[in-house]
Amino acid sequence: MSALPLQVSEDEVEITAMRAQGAGGQNVNKVSSAVHLRFDVAASSLPDDVKDRLLALRDSRITQEGVVVIKAQQYRSQEQNRADAMARLNALVNTVAVPPRVRRATQPTYGSKLRRLAGKTQRSATKALRGKVREVS
Repeated sequence: MSALPLQVSEDEVEITAMRAQGAGGQNVNKVSSAVHLRFDVAASSLPDDVKDRLLALRDSRITQEGVVVIKAQQYRSQEQNRADAMARLNALVNTVAVPPRVRRATQPTYGSKLRRLAGKTQRSATKALRGKVREVS
């Protein structure tokens, strides 16, 4: 079962342009090329189970109010940063798109029990040899 990757539409996100931080010379001081993306998970059109798993993530990009905040400032152009932010948001959503497999408890096999006991016996014999040496007369 391979589902198509989920895509968040651009009308569900709020994108704000701002000046980038860090080195970059004069360009960084006068051009608003960085992008701040905000995505409200609860108000989105994502399926409810995906919303729940997304909000349950322990991710620093998700606020207490359930808003995903992504800052993109890697590129010099605003359009590239906008595309980068959307790609990162879609990647985050797709990490929780597929529900995790439920682990079912099973019994250890007969062979694994025998291997475990053989290992314990061998270890016990090794440790038994570490005692005091006694003279046999």
